[in-house]
Amino acid sequence: MSEVKVNKISPRTNCGTVTLGDSGDSIVIPSGVTITNNGTQTGFGRNGTVNWQTTIKTGDFTAVSGEGYFVNTSSGEIDVTLPASPSAGDIVAVSDYAKNSETNNIIIARNSSNIQGNASNLTIRNNGIAMTFVYADATKGWIVVYAGAESDKEPVPAFITASGGTETESGDFKIHTFTGPGTFTVTCAGNESGSNKVSYLVIAGGASGGINNQYDQGAGGGGAGGFRESKAADDTYSQSPSALSGGLSVTATAFPIQVGGGGAAFTSPNSNAGNSGTPSVFSSITSAGGGGGGSRNSPSCRAGVAGGSGGGGGGLGAAAGAGNTPPVSPPQGNNGAASGPHLGGGGGGINAVGSGGVGGAGQATSISGSPVTRAGGGGGGGGVPTPSGGAGGSGGGGAGGNVCGSGTNGTTNTGGGGGATGGRAPSGPTSETNGAGGSGLVIIRYKFQ
Repeated sequence: MSEVKVNKISPRTNCGTVTLGDSGDSIVIPSGVTITNNGTQTGFGRNGTVNWQTTIKTGDFTAVSGEGYFVNTSSGEIDVTLPASPSAGDIVAVSDYAKNSETNNIIIARNSSNIQGNASNLTIRNNGIAMTFVYADATKGWIVVYAGAESDKEPVPAFITASGGTETESGDFKIHTFTGPGTFTVTCAGNESGSNKVSYLVIAGGASGGINNQYDQGAGGGGAGGFRESKAADDTYSQSPSALSGGLSVTATAFPIQVGGGGAAFTSPNSNAGNSGTPSVFSSITSAGGGGGGSRNSPSCRAGVAGGSGGGGGGLGAAAGAGNTPPVSPPQGNNGAASGPHLGGGGGGINAVGSGGVGGAGQATSISGSPVTRAGGGGGGGGVPTPSGGAGGSGGGGAGGNVCGSGTNGTTNTGGGGGATGGRAPSGPTSETNGAGGSGLVIIRYKFQ
């Protein structure tokens, strides 16, 4: 093979034509060789590609064949004028940069050539769309060879897949309910196009009420277990007023679930405060057990205990237990009520503090597929001359006992506080029992299809 080495090949006459080879020959460009075009080209074609321009277009402009443009219509409609007197194979591409062409359109001005065979301009009015135009001939003019919607750029949807607890469905959502310890096992964490966050409700065990060993004064109701809820952005149920927005991201792993037990009941005579509930836990979310109700055994008066919601005070103005302990935002519960001169204070609930001898109200959420109210406080016990105990708060709070009467248990799996005993007559029965706290629960919900 012969070799010719020169620095420049020029035609014999000025502005003439240089021909490389004869018809049927092949011109080979070796690997590693770069050809730079500082002029214009004809006959090569572009194989359906463009060179995308890095300067964002924010106003009207005329396109050049072989170029693609990012068009930002944030400030208003933009006209993109196609090249004049195009040749077959000319190509132009346009992409909606700010994804708002539905509000401010991109107008493709035909510049005397047809578009898709029509003698009219074309309007881009879909957010995030990209279009590529190739000139075919005078009949069809510019033909749209690709129109990609924003949805075409998204990854294939993947949904959370998991197991554990009692599984139910509500439309496109799967619900896992844990009424006792278990494991929430995630085998697919999903993605944004499908689902990648779960909604949750984590309620701790409620506390038992206090016991009163004096006739004229009642003990305090047990506080409700801490109530923590968050709703994922793609979820559709009616959440409680205390719910956070956003849900919780999960990974493909096993999450141990702890469901708090209610504070145990005990029998008089006993001057101890009611037993607090135990926490419920899912991932990074921990709800605190309710605080025990205050007891009374002359001459001492015992304050309510702090917890998710605080216990009511027991006897002669005894202080209430503080709610939202330890503190989280939004609060997981409320304070109990201080004891009155005769009626024991009500335990706090998620929706309200204890009020007099009445337990604080719970809250309703439809995370389980239908509205259920949970986490009400227990009622305070009655004493003379107000012998009737206070009502338990809505959402599983147990009622306080009348004079010489026992308290009512909080409802299972609501985190409701237990009711306190009423005052005990010196010659009356000695076996009054405070109400036990209701156990908690954990509910996890996510879009699965």
